[in-house]
Amino acid sequence: MPAVKDYYQILGVSPTAKPEEIKKAYRRLAKQYHPDARPGDAASAERFKEINEAYSVLSDADKRRQYDLMRQYGPFGSMGAAGGPRGSPGSRAGTPFSEMDFGFGGFTGFGGLGDLFSSIFGRGRKSEPEPLEVTVAIPFRVAVLGGKVPVSIQVNEACPTCGGSGAAPGARVAACPECGGRGEVTFGQGGFAVRRPCPACRGRGRVASQVCPACRGQGEAPLTKRLLVTVPPGTEDGQRIRLKEQGQRHPAGGPAGDLVITFEVEPDRFFRRDGLDLTCTVPINLAQAVLGTKLRVRTVDGRRVVLKIPPGTGPGRKFRIRGQGIEKNGRRGDQLVEIAVTVPERLTPEEEKLFREFADKAGLKY
Repeated sequence: MPAVKDYYQILGVSPTAKPEEIKKAYRRLAKQYHPDARPGDAASAERFKEINEAYSVLSDADKRRQYDLMRQYGPFGSMGAAGGPRGSPGSRAGTPFSEMDFGFGGFTGFGGLGDLFSSIFGRGRKSEPEPLEVTVAIPFRVAVLGGKVPVSIQVNEACPTCGGSGAAPGARVAACPECGGRGEVTFGQGGFAVRRPCPACRGRGRVASQVCPACRGQGEAPLTKRLLVTVPPGTEDGQRIRLKEQGQRHPAGGPAGDLVITFEVEPDRFFRRDGLDLTCTVPINLAQAVLGTKLRVRTVDGRRVVLKIPPGTGPGRKFRIRGQGIEKNGRRGDQLVEIAVTVPERLTPEEEKLFREFADKAGLKY
């Protein structure tokens, strides 16, 4: 069986790393290897795909737990001696395996690890490509109001030189000797056997006498795909959307896989989110707090609302501006304005004298 990918090593973190460490490592590496940072660099593009794949598993608590089990026990534990790959139908006669023609999705002996097996080891050639998962940072205001953001992803397309066949122009193409032209080999361990695409012909069932010089027989070429993605109003941090057939190409020419986008909402310098409500802090001076005032407070859509501050307002008091929060599913929250009273750090001798006189008359102790 192929080895399990070490997602912790890919992100450069410890297996005991906390979620915030994993997120920090992902953001640093994704920025370093992003297709826009290294255009035309195939090795960086492949690294970027690995980084996203690793983060999609390790950032999800359930997937990470399953993955850790798989790292600990291996895909088939210790059920018995390993069986090698067998390609031709004749080689399967009399074998001890209870063969399963599936791509790990039906494997239930290790706590529902089927999805992870599928993404790490690959599915059969007839299945759809695995969804491509990426994380996209969006501004706070776009998350609240909705809008469109540009997204660049790295995908594989059919090689323009060989048209996806992997063969050099004019090369002779024959049945794959490893799998007998079936495009599949069988791996076994213990009482199980699992079919997967033949690594020699990449599931095509045929090999060329000379591989394509452009793609080195892979039949694919990396491509930076740029999309304009719609962000729904009221999007929360960690919210995901799925775009049909916008991911990786199907190696057998079928529909492309899906693209799954996880939104990461950037913090705002003024607003904070609390459910459907938006909160903000507005400073006023001591005179405004004592005597009262009127403030023009910014709302998330850019307008200004006049807010009356009554005399004697203390720090931490909150005022509600109704209907100026987040709108989602037919409901809309409010904007909560918290007052912060600023106190002068220094007074001139004359100002200090006047303030002492005021404090004495008001009976304030100091």
